This record gives sequence, C-alpha cells and structure tokens, in this order.
Amino acid sequence: MPSLDQPIEMLRPPIVRFGRGQVGTLADWVAGVGARRCFVVADRVNAARIDVLGLRDVQLFGEVKPEPDLPNLEAAVAAAKAARADAVIGFGGGSAMDLAKLVAVLLATDKGLRDISGPNRAPTRTVRLAQVPTTAGTGSEVGTRALVTDPETMNKIATESREMLADIAIIDPELTVSVPPQVTAATGVDAMAHCVEAFTSKRSHPIIDDYALRGIELVGRYLRRAVEDGADIEARAGLALAAFYGGVCLGPVNTTAGHALAYPLGTRHKLAHGIANALMFPHVLAVNAPAEPNKTALIGRALGFDCEGRQAVLAGAQAFCGDLGLDMAMRNHGVPRDDLPASAREAHAIRRLLDFNPVDLSEADILEIYEAAY
Repeated sequence: MPSLDQPIEMLRPPIVRFGRGQVGTLADWVAGVGARRCFVVADRVNAARIDVLGLRDVQLFGEVKPEPDLPNLEAAVAAAKAARADAVIGFGGGSAMDLAKLVAVLLATDKGLRDISGPNRAPTRTVRLAQVPTTAGTGSEVGTRALVTDPETMNKIATESREMLADIAIIDPELTVSVPPQVTAATGVDAMAHCVEAFTSKRSHPIIDDYALRGIELVGRYLRRAVEDGADIEARAGLALAAFYGGVCLGPVNTTAGHALAYPLGTRHKLAHGIANALMFPHVLAVNAPAEPNKTALIGRALGFDCEGRQAVLAGAQAFCGDLGLDMAMRNHGVPRDDLPASAREAHAIRRLLDFNPVDLSEADILEIYEAAY
C-alpha cells in the first residue's frame, strides 16, 4: 500500500451543493453562468419529473437506457447538437450522468466515442455541465469517467477525462425518496462496493482510505433504514453522502474485481448495475480477505458482521445483502448457467480493474466465483 507521502491527484467539481432542497438552486446557477439553451439528459422515469429542476424552455433527451449503449449515446449527441445546447444537465442515476458527460464533450466535434475513449483523449468541452443525481449509488456526479456498452462486442467502453468533470454537482437527498426499496438496496450496495474496492485496491491511498471507510460506515448505518422507510430523509442523506464518497474514491483509485465481474452480467444479461455488484460483493470480499485481513475486518465491523476466516466473511456479506431483501442467487436473475464461462472470459479481460485487485484472479477463479454465486 502506498505511504501517506505517495503522490496522488484528486479532482472534484468546483461547486458541490449537498442537502435537502438544493435542487432548487439549479436555476440560479444556470442564470448565473449565462446558459440559455439547457439540454437535460435523463431516463424515462426522471424525464417525467423534469419540472423539479425549476428550469424553463429546456430541451430533453429522456430515453437513457439502464445500460446505455453506443446508439443511445449517438441519439443523445444528435439531439443536443440539434438543440444547440450551451449547458448539459445529467438528471438521473449513473447512466444518465455518464451520457451527459459524453454529450458535453462530443457536442462541438464530429468525433465519435471510439475517437475519444480511454484516458485523456476527450476534446475540450465548450458547454457547461451540471450533474443532479436521483439515486444514491454510482457517485458519477463527481467523477471524470463514463461507461457505454459497445453492442458489437458487449463490452463497456471506458472514457476518462477532466473535461468530463462537472462544473456543479447538486446532491439533494429528497430526489431519492421515491426510489423503490429494491433499487435503494442495490444502488446502496453499489455505493458501498465502490468504497470497499478502492479501500482494498493495490492502488489504495491513505487519503482515499478515509473517504472509503466513511462511505462504508454510512451504508452500514443507513441503508437498511432507507430500504425500510423510503421517506427517512436522514437515511437518504446518509446514503447520498456515501455515494458521493464512493465517487471520490473512483477518481484516483477506481474499482477492482467486484465491478469487473459484475460488468458482463449487465452487458450480456441486462442485470441492473447495482444488483450485479451486490451478487459479486460477498464472493469478491471473501476471496480478497486473506490479502487484506485488517481492512476486511474494518469493513465487516462497519457492516455488522464477523470476519474471522473466509467463510465467515462470505456468510456475513451475503447476510448483509440478503437482509436488505436482495435475492443473492444469480440463477434467479435470468443468467443462464451455460453462459458463465463466456462471462468469465469477458470479465478476465477487464485488466484496467483486475490488475489492481489485491488477489490475482485467473479465468478459472472467476468462473468458480460465478458458480458459487449462481
């Protein structure tokens, strides 16, 4: 693990507004920066409540898919160009916010996603960018990465650039009150997984560790409360803060095996990102435990389970997720068993994440995890 004096760079939006009612400040920010043609990127659910943003005469792309693919992005970019947008607003979960980032950098260019994918290849952004999350999961509102699925290969194309960092992130827990219990549970586990994977990564850093552990503790304290009572605004705020901390962790450290193994479940079988991560979380935490026993013990303490031995870690993490009402058997989520080897091959190829997992996982190891989760 790097020492405290190891160099690290952290990027965040220059303005972060957090708290109940903060969505009401978006219109003033828009007016203050002189934006006249706002373009909102949202999924269908949030498109139906765009009025909560308090904006007038906005153009809307309200067709963001749960796992956005290249055609979905191209349609959003075309709509933004037609609107001659001078401000892009991501309104929704991670999918909407990721597309908003990419729309903002592709709006003024003829380049496509493949021309800018990878690190630091995006063109200079010429429009304003605001992010307004409506779930407490991805933390995408404070990040510089975006993921879009290539329909030809069914792999996620990752793009990263400081040009995709929002000018403002408005995190209002009231916007998450209507999220159903199952989605609350799954997105909460996703936020926690960001923190856990960054905490145990080979790239972990003491500065990020502080954010990560605090995020895990917040999920342990508030997730079940929010699942049981969606109107519990303190619990909603706690989860929103956990998601924010997870987003902070993603920038300089990022995730590891949990997300690498979850991605094929989403791209190949359309599992929601949160539930895919929840299915993988107990197994990856357990397999990594021998390499990071002290940090695993802190994770277990924060989530309320014992970490004496790999089986105890697995049982405790599964019970944590199961107690939230999540079905932890992969077979019950429409994943065919005969596809597990192909998913394992695909996951094993995601080296940008797996190379920093504390334990080196072979393709056979990944298949074994899938079988255990099945």
